[in-house]
Amino acid sequence: MTRTRVKFCGITRVEDAREAVRLGADAIGLVFYPGSPRAVGLEDAARIAAAVPPFVSVVGLFVDAEADFVHEALAAVRVDLLQFHGDECPADCGGFGRPYIKALRMREGVDVQAYAKTYADAAGLLLDAYVPGQPGGTGTHFDWARIPRDLDRPLILAGGLTPANVAEAIAAARPFAVDVSGGVEADKGIKDRARMAAFSAAVAAADARLAEAGTGAAAQISSRTESKHQGKPST
Repeated sequence: MTRTRVKFCGITRVEDAREAVRLGADAIGLVFYPGSPRAVGLEDAARIAAAVPPFVSVVGLFVDAEADFVHEALAAVRVDLLQFHGDECPADCGGFGRPYIKALRMREGVDVQAYAKTYADAAGLLLDAYVPGQPGGTGTHFDWARIPRDLDRPLILAGGLTPANVAEAIAAARPFAVDVSGGVEADKGIKDRARMAAFSAAVAAADARLAEAGTGAAAQISSRTESKHQGKPST
Protein backbone atom coordinates (compact mmCIF):
# COMPACT_ATOMS: atom_id res chain seq x y z
CA MET A 1 0.00 0.00 0.00
CA THR A 2 1.44 3.35 -1.06
CA ARG A 3 1.37 6.12 1.52
CA THR A 4 -1.04 8.97 0.78
CA ARG A 5 0.88 12.21 0.41
CA VAL A 6 -0.30 15.36 2.24
CA LYS A 7 -0.22 18.97 1.12
CA PHE A 8 -1.19 21.82 3.43
CA CYS A 9 -2.25 24.67 1.17
CA GLY A 10 -2.89 28.36 1.75
CA ILE A 11 0.08 28.79 4.07
CA THR A 12 0.57 32.44 5.02
CA ARG A 13 2.89 32.18 8.05
CA VAL A 14 6.34 30.73 8.61
CA GLU A 15 5.20 29.03 11.81
CA ASP A 16 2.44 27.19 9.95
CA ALA A 17 4.89 25.96 7.33
CA ARG A 18 7.20 24.69 10.06
CA GLU A 19 4.33 22.91 11.78
CA ALA A 20 3.33 21.27 8.50
CA VAL A 21 6.90 20.01 8.09
CA ARG A 22 6.99 18.77 11.68
CA LEU A 23 3.83 16.76 11.02
CA GLY A 24 5.42 15.09 8.01
CA ALA A 25 3.77 17.05 5.19
CA ASP A 26 5.03 16.30 1.71
CA ALA A 27 4.21 19.80 0.41
CA ILE A 28 3.03 23.24 1.42
CA GLY A 29 1.04 25.51 -0.87
CA LEU A 30 1.52 29.24 -1.43
CA VAL A 31 -1.42 31.04 -3.06
CA PHE A 32 -0.41 33.70 -5.59
CA TYR A 33 -3.99 34.62 -6.47
CA PRO A 34 -4.95 38.12 -5.25
CA GLY A 35 -8.63 37.18 -5.07
CA SER A 36 -8.01 34.58 -2.37
CA PRO A 37 -8.22 35.33 1.36
CA ARG A 38 -5.15 33.12 1.62
CA ALA A 39 -3.08 35.10 -0.90
CA VAL A 40 0.51 35.78 0.10
CA GLY A 41 2.84 38.49 -1.16
CA LEU A 42 6.16 37.63 -2.73
CA GLU A 43 8.29 38.81 0.20
CA ASP A 44 6.28 36.81 2.73
CA ALA A 45 6.21 33.85 0.36
CA ALA A 46 10.00 33.94 0.07
CA ARG A 47 10.37 33.88 3.86
CA ILE A 48 7.96 30.94 4.15
CA ALA A 49 9.67 28.98 1.37
CA ALA A 50 13.08 29.58 2.96
CA ALA A 51 11.82 27.87 6.13
CA VAL A 52 10.89 24.70 4.24
CA PRO A 53 13.67 22.09 4.26
CA PRO A 54 14.78 19.92 1.33
CA PHE A 55 12.52 17.05 0.27
CA VAL A 56 9.38 19.00 1.18
CA SER A 57 7.91 20.62 -1.93
CA VAL A 58 6.86 24.25 -2.15
CA VAL A 59 3.86 24.54 -4.49
CA GLY A 60 2.93 27.86 -6.07
CA LEU A 61 -0.78 28.21 -6.88
CA PHE A 62 -1.86 30.53 -9.70
CA VAL A 63 -5.26 31.36 -11.18
CA ASP A 64 -5.22 32.66 -14.77
CA ALA A 65 -2.07 34.64 -14.01
CA GLU A 66 -0.09 36.53 -16.63
CA ALA A 67 3.11 34.72 -17.60
CA ASP A 68 5.19 37.72 -16.48
CA PHE A 69 3.77 37.42 -12.97
CA VAL A 70 4.52 33.70 -12.81
CA HIS A 71 8.10 34.39 -13.87
CA GLU A 72 8.34 37.18 -11.27
CA ALA A 73 7.13 34.86 -8.52
CA LEU A 74 9.57 32.14 -9.54
CA ALA A 75 12.43 34.62 -9.51
CA ALA A 76 11.56 35.78 -6.00
CA VAL A 77 10.42 32.58 -4.30
CA ARG A 78 11.65 29.00 -4.17
CA VAL A 79 8.86 27.11 -5.93
CA ASP A 80 9.28 23.44 -6.77
CA LEU A 81 5.93 22.73 -8.39
CA LEU A 82 3.30 24.90 -10.10
CA GLN A 83 -0.42 24.48 -9.55
CA PHE A 84 -2.79 26.08 -12.05
CA HIS A 85 -6.29 26.50 -10.72
CA GLY A 86 -8.05 28.54 -13.39
CA ASP A 87 -8.96 28.17 -17.05
CA GLU A 88 -5.36 27.91 -18.25
CA CYS A 89 -4.79 25.92 -21.43
CA PRO A 90 -1.84 23.50 -21.61
CA ALA A 91 0.34 26.13 -23.30
CA ASP A 92 -0.27 28.49 -20.36
CA CYS A 93 1.04 25.92 -17.89
CA GLY A 94 4.33 24.98 -19.53
CA GLY A 95 7.46 26.89 -20.29
CA PHE A 96 8.31 27.91 -16.72
CA GLY A 97 10.97 25.30 -16.04
CA ARG A 98 8.88 23.63 -13.34
CA PRO A 99 6.57 20.60 -13.37
CA TYR A 100 2.92 21.50 -12.91
CA ILE A 101 -0.35 20.04 -11.73
CA LYS A 102 -3.68 21.16 -13.18
CA ALA A 103 -6.82 21.57 -11.13
CA LEU A 104 -10.19 20.43 -12.40
CA ARG A 105 -13.37 21.58 -10.71
CA MET A 106 -15.81 18.69 -10.78
CA ARG A 107 -18.87 20.27 -12.33
CA GLU A 108 -21.62 17.97 -13.60
CA GLY A 109 -20.79 16.17 -16.83
CA VAL A 110 -17.04 16.83 -16.73
CA ASP A 111 -14.95 14.14 -18.44
CA VAL A 112 -11.94 13.57 -16.23
CA GLN A 113 -10.26 11.20 -18.67
CA ALA A 114 -10.56 13.68 -21.55
CA TYR A 115 -9.19 16.43 -19.30
CA ALA A 116 -6.20 14.25 -18.43
CA LYS A 117 -5.48 13.73 -22.13
CA THR A 118 -5.72 17.47 -22.80
CA TYR A 119 -3.13 18.18 -20.09
CA ALA A 120 -0.92 15.29 -21.12
CA ASP A 121 2.25 16.90 -19.79
CA ALA A 122 0.85 17.64 -16.32
CA ALA A 123 2.61 15.87 -13.47
CA GLY A 124 -0.75 15.22 -11.85
CA LEU A 125 -4.41 16.22 -11.74
CA LEU A 126 -6.03 17.91 -8.76
CA LEU A 127 -9.78 17.35 -8.47
CA ASP A 128 -11.71 19.97 -6.54
CA ALA A 129 -15.33 20.83 -5.85
CA TYR A 130 -17.15 23.05 -8.31
CA VAL A 131 -18.76 26.23 -6.98
CA PRO A 132 -19.68 28.85 -9.62
CA GLY A 133 -17.40 31.87 -9.50
CA GLN A 134 -14.90 30.33 -7.07
CA PRO A 135 -11.68 28.79 -8.40
CA GLY A 136 -11.03 26.90 -5.17
CA GLY A 137 -10.99 27.03 -1.39
CA THR A 138 -14.76 26.53 -1.27
CA GLY A 139 -14.88 24.27 1.79
CA THR A 140 -17.22 21.88 0.00
CA HIS A 141 -16.56 18.44 -1.43
CA PHE A 142 -17.92 16.56 -4.42
CA ASP A 143 -19.10 12.99 -4.89
CA TRP A 144 -15.88 10.96 -4.74
CA ALA A 145 -17.60 8.10 -6.57
CA ARG A 146 -17.31 10.21 -9.74
CA ILE A 147 -13.53 9.80 -9.80
CA PRO A 148 -12.37 7.24 -12.36
CA ARG A 149 -10.14 4.54 -10.91
CA ASP A 150 -8.02 4.10 -14.03
CA LEU A 151 -6.46 7.54 -14.38
CA ASP A 152 -2.95 7.33 -15.78
CA ARG A 153 -1.84 10.37 -13.77
CA PRO A 154 -1.26 10.89 -10.03
CA LEU A 155 -4.53 12.12 -8.50
CA ILE A 156 -4.56 14.85 -5.87
CA LEU A 157 -7.88 15.09 -4.04
CA ALA A 158 -9.04 18.47 -2.73
CA GLY A 159 -12.31 20.15 -1.83
CA GLY A 160 -13.80 20.29 1.65
CA LEU A 161 -11.42 17.83 3.26
CA THR A 162 -11.26 17.84 7.06
CA PRO A 163 -9.87 15.62 9.81
CA ALA A 164 -13.36 14.13 10.07
CA ASN A 165 -13.81 13.06 6.44
CA VAL A 166 -10.35 12.58 4.95
CA ALA A 167 -10.20 8.89 5.88
CA GLU A 168 -13.49 8.28 4.10
CA ALA A 169 -12.21 10.22 1.09
CA ILE A 170 -9.02 8.16 0.91
CA ALA A 171 -10.96 4.89 1.15
CA ALA A 172 -13.33 6.02 -1.63
CA ALA A 173 -10.90 7.64 -4.06
CA ARG A 174 -7.49 6.08 -3.28
CA PRO A 175 -5.71 9.32 -4.26
CA PHE A 176 -1.97 9.77 -4.59
CA ALA A 177 -2.26 12.83 -2.35
CA VAL A 178 -4.77 14.92 -0.42
CA ASP A 179 -4.77 18.71 -0.37
CA VAL A 180 -6.26 20.59 2.56
CA SER A 181 -6.61 24.28 3.35
CA GLY A 182 -9.75 25.55 5.09
CA GLY A 183 -10.36 22.24 6.84
CA VAL A 184 -7.41 22.82 9.17
CA GLU A 185 -7.80 26.55 9.81
CA ALA A 186 -8.62 28.68 12.82
CA ASP A 187 -9.30 31.56 10.40
CA LYS A 188 -8.71 32.26 6.72
CA GLY A 189 -5.02 31.61 6.08
CA ILE A 190 -4.30 30.87 9.74
CA LYS A 191 -3.74 27.19 10.39
CA ASP A 192 -4.82 25.45 13.58
CA ARG A 193 -2.09 23.16 14.92
CA ALA A 194 -4.49 20.70 16.53
CA ARG A 195 -6.52 20.37 13.33
CA MET A 196 -3.37 19.93 11.25
CA ALA A 197 -2.21 17.18 13.58
CA ALA A 198 -5.63 15.52 13.52
CA PHE A 199 -5.66 15.62 9.71
CA SER A 200 -2.21 14.04 9.46
CA ALA A 201 -3.19 11.36 11.97
CA ALA A 202 -6.40 10.60 10.08
CA VAL A 203 -4.48 10.15 6.82
CA ALA A 204 -1.99 7.80 8.49
CA ALA A 205 -4.81 5.80 10.08
CA ALA A 206 -6.63 5.51 6.75
CA ASP A 207 -3.47 4.25 5.06
CA ALA A 208 -2.95 1.71 7.85
CA ARG A 209 -6.51 0.40 7.49
CA LEU A 210 -6.14 0.03 3.73
CA ALA A 211 -2.81 -1.74 4.14
CA GLU A 212 -4.31 -4.10 6.71
CA ALA A 213 -7.28 -4.82 4.46
CA GLY A 214 -4.94 -5.47 1.53
CA THR A 215 -2.81 -7.83 3.60
CA GLY A 216 -5.92 -9.66 4.76
CA ALA A 217 -7.21 -10.04 1.22
CA ALA A 218 -3.84 -11.31 0.03
CA ALA A 219 -3.74 -13.83 2.87
CA GLN A 220 -7.22 -15.09 1.99
CA ILE A 221 -6.24 -15.56 -1.66
CA SER A 222 -3.07 -17.39 -0.61
CA SER A 223 -5.04 -19.63 1.77
CA ARG A 224 -7.61 -20.51 -0.90
CA THR A 225 -4.82 -21.30 -3.38
CA GLU A 226 -3.04 -23.56 -0.91
CA SER A 227 -6.29 -25.38 -0.06
CA LYS A 228 -7.05 -25.87 -3.73
CA HIS A 229 -3.71 -27.58 -4.32
CA GLN A 230 -3.60 -29.65 -1.13
CA GLY A 231 -3.66 -33.36 -1.71
CA LYS A 232 -2.73 -33.14 -5.38
CA PRO A 233 0.10 -35.46 -6.30
CA SER A 234 3.35 -33.85 -7.31
CA THR A 235 4.46 -34.29 -10.90
